[in-house]
Amino acid sequence: MSTKDNHITENGKDPMGRAIADYHNTRKASKLRVLSSMFYEDEIPVATLFRTFKDMPIQEQKAIELCRGRILDVGAGSGCHCTELMARGHEVMGIDISELSVEVMKSRGIDARNVNFFDETFTGKFDTILLLMNGIGIVGKIDRMEKFFSSAKRLLAPGGQILLDSSDIKYIFMDDDGSMLIDLAAGYYGEVDFTMKYKNITGEKFDWLYIDFDTLTMYAEQYGFTCEKCIDGKHDDYLARLTIA
Repeated sequence: MSTKDNHITENGKDPMGRAIADYHNTRKASKLRVLSSMFYEDEIPVATLFRTFKDMPIQEQKAIELCRGRILDVGAGSGCHCTELMARGHEVMGIDISELSVEVMKSRGIDARNVNFFDETFTGKFDTILLLMNGIGIVGKIDRMEKFFSSAKRLLAPGGQILLDSSDIKYIFMDDDGSMLIDLAAGYYGEVDFTMKYKNITGEKFDWLYIDFDTLTMYAEQYGFTCEKCIDGKHDDYLARLTIA
């Protein structure tokens, strides 16, 4: 994922979008592979991108229940959260930088836009901004938190809220004796790089951010937000709610 604030993923370089489109059209998809310089190769089961409420992790279920007013689902993918919110009677817009994903959402009856959250030409006022599946990861690098909160202020209606989940990945750097093996000079430990592959499509390498709750709270307060933890997940993850102080 490019750090350009108006970046949109080209169809020919969009492995996740192609996987979503394939599964939507045929209910079958090949392996969606995830590579990183920090982790072993992983795989995203494409069917999980179309999960229903009962199959969502607890923090996503809680986020759905806390949504109110006009909702913006950022990085909406196939639109699984949008469809659940619509079924509950909410007005919701899904945005994604993947044109293929947006096409799928539109075919599912979702108000979807092919736009980057950080694009200053994208405007509107939303009562809830939703960032799930570690949606805060779109920030990429910790030094872009100011840009994130600036964009959030542009898009939030008065009294609005941000609901996001993330994970504290310090366990990756923990030795057997419980000590931490983190190079503090290398930057924030939650900054990760990923590359996705699907069939013969290899996407561009992109930066992705995992942020621990205390660090999120610190940045939120720095930029005029309050931050509360709504629920802990099962794997060092959590759901947080942010509101303008």
